[in-house]
Amino acid sequence: MIRRAALGAGLARRPLVVKLVSDEVFERARRSGRFEGTLDEFQRVGGGARLRFLRRTRDRALRRASHVFCPSAYLRDIALTWGLDPKRVSVLPNPAPEVPPLPSRDELRAELGLELDGSVLAFAGRLGPQKALGVALDAIAEVPGVTLAVAGDGPDRQEIERRAGDRGLEGRVRFLGSVSREQVLRLFRAADASLLSSSWENFPHTVVEALAVGSPVIATAVGGVPEVVRHGENGLLVPPGDPEALAAAIQRFFADDGLRRRLAEAAAGSVAGYTEQAVFARIEEELARAVRA
Repeated sequence: MIRRAALGAGLARRPLVVKLVSDEVFERARRSGRFEGTLDEFQRVGGGARLRFLRRTRDRALRRASHVFCPSAYLRDIALTWGLDPKRVSVLPNPAPEVPPLPSRDELRAELGLELDGSVLAFAGRLGPQKALGVALDAIAEVPGVTLAVAGDGPDRQEIERRAGDRGLEGRVRFLGSVSREQVLRLFRAADASLLSSSWENFPHTVVEALAVGSPVIATAVGGVPEVVRHGENGLLVPPGDPEALAAAIQRFFADDGLRRRLAEAAAGSVAGYTEQAVFARIEEELARAVRA
């Protein structure tokens, strides 16, 4: 995609401004089954002739860009290892959604079939290896009385449902299937907190969405997540791949009413600066600068 955009801009003699959302070479390697690790690990893998070719074409295309935006400092740091000019690479977070008027939490829980007075966590996303939902299930199994609502679909759904059954979590893990973006916001508002157990991330939209509707986030400290979720301020962070640590964070969250209230009160305000207007203004500013150059 980046190579095609750079080629098109070159042929049209137009400046190119790129929004880099991931390492497309890494994504190709994952989809083809040639690599199963994380984005960080992939940067240290040499690979064969095909990977070297794809990396060279990626780097050459990005170096032609007048400016490259990354949604997180984490991804910017990775992109700089590809030989990009630091002056032409900056961080531009994904915008927070405009939150429509929502019913009360109790009304939303009734609508979604969740316990009105229970402890509820919510996950939304693609059910694939990246999200490491097995870690979340192992953690939930260690914290009685907590329900996890899972919105989304993907290649691992059948295995995750089987694992939930094996862990005796029938009734405590609700699989809602694919839902609309508006329904995701309603789900996060209905829950006490959003749960993210990923083994790697860049800048997950769902973290910003949960915070925007006033729900704290309990997450693994991977990729750009710690740039948005600040431990003890608007959520709790734990190491990836550690169900015991995740279970302890969930337990702490529900055992401490004061903590839970403080995190919830800070959630929406922590992403107030991530408005679409602010994000698009930055993009327009850089486009105008590229045209003038």
